[in-house]
Amino acid sequence: MREHNGFHVAVVGATGAVGQQMIQTLVKENFPIRELTLLSSARSAGKKVVVNGQEYTVQEAKPESFEGVEIALFSAGGSVSKELAPEAAKRGAIVVDNTSAFRMDENIPLVVPEVNEGDLHNHNGIIANPNCSTIQMVVALEPIRQKFGLKKIIVSTYQAVSGAGAAAVEELMEQTKSILNGETNEPTILPVKSDKKHYQIAFNAIPQIDKFQDNGYTYEEMKMINETKKIMHLPELQVSATCVRLPVAVGHSESVYFEIEEGNVSASEIKALLKDAPGVVLQDDPENQVYPMPADCVGKNDVFVGRIRKDIDEDRGFHMWVVSDNLLKGAAWNSVQIAESLVKLGLVK
Repeated sequence: MREHNGFHVAVVGATGAVGQQMIQTLVKENFPIRELTLLSSARSAGKKVVVNGQEYTVQEAKPESFEGVEIALFSAGGSVSKELAPEAAKRGAIVVDNTSAFRMDENIPLVVPEVNEGDLHNHNGIIANPNCSTIQMVVALEPIRQKFGLKKIIVSTYQAVSGAGAAAVEELMEQTKSILNGETNEPTILPVKSDKKHYQIAFNAIPQIDKFQDNGYTYEEMKMINETKKIMHLPELQVSATCVRLPVAVGHSESVYFEIEEGNVSASEIKALLKDAPGVVLQDDPENQVYPMPADCVGKNDVFVGRIRKDIDEDRGFHMWVVSDNLLKGAAWNSVQIAESLVKLGLVK
């Protein structure tokens, strides 16, 4: 961090679940803030938010809100980002956007600091934060790619309902109570809020996250496929995903099968590599039933990896289990990390 009196930081979507996590993470990580501006939709404007003992009034996000802002963290939905991120960048702010609005734009870097921090040098005022399920997977796979190469990934996700917003978590809790009390309930949010058909999430598993595309994959699955290739700069990498919503409040889990380029590599070598990998915590002791679980990762910034084992039939194939807090490493913490990297690299004016 350069020595000065800090930066003017704006958080867009400050009253939402991820926005709140962004604010808490900025404070927790002692990010150097000279001035903090909290922005939201007109509906939430006027709300009071206490940050580090100081009360702030949330303002409506408008183009002129970004005058003098140096770093703007966005998490208010894709339509807001498309409208206001270019306006913020035009006024000299560097935008770190947590929506899918710019992720696949070839002129906008898609960044996970442990994987491709160097891509930040190529920003034009906007940086995209990847999808939560993609982030934790590439953090776990990048050390393996660097050492042994990477040829193929097949991932199945077990994703928390908080990925669909605070209202989805509330619906999970209410449904659970209703079912336990023998009462009926009417689902209104999952799998996709805007669709006509909704399903119970309590005591269930829904094999759909976001809308289905023409190829039979959901938008969430295609995000994982395309974002992984972009972040790792591996357009020819074979990636396939199946994304499932589980009745877990916070913490995404993933079963990841991957094939490396090199042969004659043992599971022990993979474990040794991940033991010292940045942002990774290895929890892999089957004999003592030690492995990552979402209940244990809540509130933690790291990506937890375990159940590493070699495929029985494919010599270059391996399996592992990856867990992370989807609101932190999957969103708020990765965004703040990007901001830290911008400062470290001297890219903030």
